[in-house]
Amino acid sequence: MDTNDLTYKIRGAIFAVHSELGPGLLESVYEAALAYELIEMGLHVRSQVNLPVLYKSVNLGIGFRMDLIVNDQVVIEIKSVETLHDVHKKQLLTYLRLSNKRIGILVNFNSSTLVDKGNLVRIING
Repeated sequence: MDTNDLTYKIRGAIFAVHSELGPGLLESVYEAALAYELIEMGLHVRSQVNLPVLYKSVNLGIGFRMDLIVNDQVVIEIKSVETLHDVHKKQLLTYLRLSNKRIGILVNFNSSTLVDKGNLVRIING
């Protein structure tokens, strides 16, 4: 599946979850619901994927957790905050760099709408 088709399907699933649940819930609820929607679409989904930190080729024994990875191509970072800030975008970009992935989607479910105010952002690494 081409990346544009995949991100289109992901966006559709995001809108479905937001329409069904609305704002105001914990990130973990949206993550579980979105994973369910994506799996129902026949996509391969991994959640809470460990991302180790390497420094000068040495694993520091610490790391991050990426919320969702879809078809081993797209990283989804889920937020439920008042407002998305640049630090949220930088966090996802860092995840993309460390995981050698090209496309990420940042979504803030804690909003009455996803369309305006930058609550759904596609981020490209490189």
